[in-house]
Amino acid sequence: MTLKEIGEFGFIKKISRGCLIRSDNIIKAIGDDAAAFATAPDQLSLITTDLLVERVHFLRAAISGFDLGYKSLAVNLSDIAAMGGTAREAFVSIAIPDDCHLNYLEAVYSGIKDLAAGFDVNVLGGDTTRSKKDLIINIVVQGIVSKEELLCRDAARAGDVIFSTGFLGDSKAGLHLILNQIDADTARLAALLKAHLVPQPHLSEGRFLARQPGVHAAIDTSDGLSSDLAHIAEESRVGARLYAEKIPISPNLKDFCTRFDFDPIDYALSGGEDYTLLCTIAPQNADKIANDFEKEFKRPLFAIGETTAKKQIDVVYADGETKPLPPTGWDHFKAKENE
Repeated sequence: MTLKEIGEFGFIKKISRGCLIRSDNIIKAIGDDAAAFATAPDQLSLITTDLLVERVHFLRAAISGFDLGYKSLAVNLSDIAAMGGTAREAFVSIAIPDDCHLNYLEAVYSGIKDLAAGFDVNVLGGDTTRSKKDLIINIVVQGIVSKEELLCRDAARAGDVIFSTGFLGDSKAGLHLILNQIDADTARLAALLKAHLVPQPHLSEGRFLARQPGVHAAIDTSDGLSSDLAHIAEESRVGARLYAEKIPISPNLKDFCTRFDFDPIDYALSGGEDYTLLCTIAPQNADKIANDFEKEFKRPLFAIGETTAKKQIDVVYADGETKPLPPTGWDHFKAKENE
């Protein structure tokens, strides 16, 4: 059996066995957006880490140093957001190839510090080393959340309403522009490019959801709607039904798909790196929370489906046809080269 056959998440399951030596005070270990463990009677510490590797996660020629630093921290803050937490401290480790100029590196740290300042996050240290070829950035973020407000992937219940905190598929469109060297020659294409290069972590939205009664499960859309919803379904032992016409598609993505002859629903289902939050909410609480969310953030909390007792995920299309939805989002070991 190979890594390509079992995929990224099959590999994670294999290596997680035997990792938990001391279970005291451990609330969440491997398998969620962040680890969670008790550090005070009613408070949890959250730890997450993400690794960005040149030619796997980014092309240095296609992203400014500032944007790369910003994104490197943003993807970690998104994990804290998915757990309902507040980000506090960050540690940055970087492996630098000989051809990476000092000005570019200084811009990387400027991007990290700019986003960190926006969310009151300290950058406390890390590590630096030399790389023979590629630029590699690894960031660890520590956060906090109360025990009562912790959001996890495994708490969805059949009958919950599934919501997204934002549009889906924009980042995949931005990546398409980069990989195919298409100029972002309109404001809408430029917005899609920005969605991929400088994603906005939904930390405030995560804190809002964590405080609401009836919010059961959450995850960020780092791997794509189909894959991330599958994580919630698997961990919670439920199924899901999505309604294609309710999936939030931005005007920018609609314009892109019309121009380049793509299906926007496919982009929304299979794209990754949107870094919105998916959450499931008890039906009796759903309308109030959605209304309060719109008042707070001046945009909708998008209801896109519901969880089911039937342990599979389906999509219901506008013509009434129902199709099973396999996880088609990002997987590092199953992904095609340059995808």
